Amino acid sequence: MTSKHITRLILPFILSPIVSPPAPVCGVPVVSSRIVGGENAQDGEWPWQIVVNYLGDFICGGSLINTQWVLSAAHCFKYPSIPSYYTISLGMYRLGGSNPHGVTVEVERIIKHLQYTYTGDRGDITLVKLKNPVTFTDYIQPICLPTVSIAFPSGVRCWVTGWGTRSSGGDVPSVNTLQEVMTPLIDYKQCDQMYHIGSSTSSFTTIIQEEKICSGYKEGGKDSCQGDSGGPLVCKVNGTWIQAGIVSWGEGCASANRPGVYTLVSAYQSWIKTYIPGMAFSNVTIPPPQTTGKCRSLNSM
Repeated sequence: MTSKHITRLILPFILSPIVSPPAPVCGVPVVSSRIVGGENAQDGEWPWQIVVNYLGDFICGGSLINTQWVLSAAHCFKYPSIPSYYTISLGMYRLGGSNPHGVTVEVERIIKHLQYTYTGDRGDITLVKLKNPVTFTDYIQPICLPTVSIAFPSGVRCWVTGWGTRSSGGDVPSVNTLQEVMTPLIDYKQCDQMYHIGSSTSSFTTIIQEEKICSGYKEGGKDSCQGDSGGPLVCKVNGTWIQAGIVSWGEGCASANRPGVYTLVSAYQSWIKTYIPGMAFSNVTIPPPQTTGKCRSLNSM
């Protein structure tokens, strides 16, 4: 069982406090169009994707949810009581290379869920408050969050993005372009059954809790990996992107019967509203996947 964060990639960006205009509609990127089995994203295609830096080094991903708050994984923040150790980079596309739209801001507060204690545990979710609100641009936009009532049916094709390794235990490229991959959702009960296949864990012991969701293929081949931790798993509904999950953990990367495990964002609506009372949540119906027709390609968004 491994978390999906990593420890080194230096980001040479100047801290830049910036003032924010009124928020736009969430989940609607202006730009439309390697994770394991994925491919390069377009610059600005996923404008809510952020970088978590620890002492200047890239360690995790995350998502921008409004002008001053970021959502990520609890296991990415070893020292939440020392927010000065961390910075957040937004508008990023190619780590280690040129990012004309990128800015880096300081962190004011880190709120880890109190239930989280170890990888695979409940509560792998963190809220990060930025010291200054950010200016939304074509390359910096928020993602929509789901209400607790939203159901995410198994088989729905969703997308995960990040700058993690391209293989389990591999190295991050020195110049690392944001990767995207489409994988179908798997509900926690089915995912729990899959994780018991070939496992020494008793079938009576739960591996995947109800506040998780999985995404991937039974045969493996496509998945998030180390370095993708905290990043968003998003699904498109009626033209708007909704964040279903947060990259949490997995057994290896892209292995058969071991899909990626994600914190189910909708399960934490009330917790998020405790700290961000004015946060808006999207209440939409996600139709079950079609059983006929061709799957869309990675570039058909």
